[in-house]
Amino acid sequence: MTFPQLLQTVLDTTDARGLAEFYRQLLGWRYRPGDEPPAPGSADPRGSDWLVLRDPSGVQRLAFQAVDDLPEASWPDTRPFPQQVHLDLVVYSAEDLAAAHERALALGARLRLDRVDDPAEPLYVYADPSGHPFCIFQAPPPRE
Repeated sequence: MTFPQLLQTVLDTTDARGLAEFYRQLLGWRYRPGDEPPAPGSADPRGSDWLVLRDPSGVQRLAFQAVDDLPEASWPDTRPFPQQVHLDLVVYSAEDLAAAHERALALGARLRLDRVDDPAEPLYVYADPSGHPFCIFQAPPPRE
């Protein structure tokens, strides 16, 4: 039996280029060929519709789809708009967590929950510029 493979996660946004740039800079990823920003002052038809980011190995990971309206998730509060999906991002040291936190805020993330002092799982919960929740947490490095 052949099973479907997950290609990418798609985030709706009212600003596809802006949200793609946020995650490109936060994660250090690259655009799919053809999705790069146009020259300054040029039209950006892809940026007003659909964009894809690839990880360093070239695998498509995140896509951004333009929509006219998007209510912001209120998570970790559950009302009025609970999360329907969120991204978990991981780092492997306290120093990397602090650096990722500062980078996320500098890029426009909004802090929703600070659990950095939790000894079991230090983490921050944010809203990205379009209001999607995401977490950055510290975990032990993966075993090889």
